[in-house]
Amino acid sequence: MTIGVVTALPHPKDQDLIDRIIADQAGRPGALLGILEKVQDHNPHKYLPMEMLEYVAVRTGIPQSQVYGVATFYALFNLDPQGAHTIAICRGTACHTRGSRALLERVKLQLGLQQANDGADKLTLTTPDRQFTIRTVACFGQCALAPVVEVDHAIRGHVKEQVLIREIEALRKERAR
Repeated sequence: MTIGVVTALPHPKDQDLIDRIIADQAGRPGALLGILEKVQDHNPHKYLPMEMLEYVAVRTGIPQSQVYGVATFYALFNLDPQGAHTIAICRGTACHTRGSRALLERVKLQLGLQQANDGADKLTLTTPDRQFTIRTVACFGQCALAPVVEVDHAIRGHVKEQVLIREIEALRKERAR
């Protein structure tokens, strides 16, 4: 990442959108977080392409390293294209002891996703058709509801494999209509 230089400009309509978002967030505490969140929300694949991060840096005067640092620090932000539906599975201790690993493996199997066994704690996988992204999170803070799964930003507690698989199939059918 080159400091102060946009190596590739976003599409002009994206530049206009980013400029409006920056103007709307100007002077607010935590403005960069708000800017990045709104930019990502407007992207059809729910992520922040590098050229958009660079453009935000130049237009706000915030160093590119800081913009990139914020985008990579917060789990909310994605640097790769995401699926239309997101399934986040908690891997915290309470969820793990109540079966979240089996949920994760079943969902990966159901969606035909493979993962290199690299031992990484954090997982994000997207189906080739970009319909589903599954990810793991360290903790939702809902331990009494373990195992906890978030499906398209809705928290589900005491999740059973069959119920989760039915929900995934319903999302697939909904998309097919």
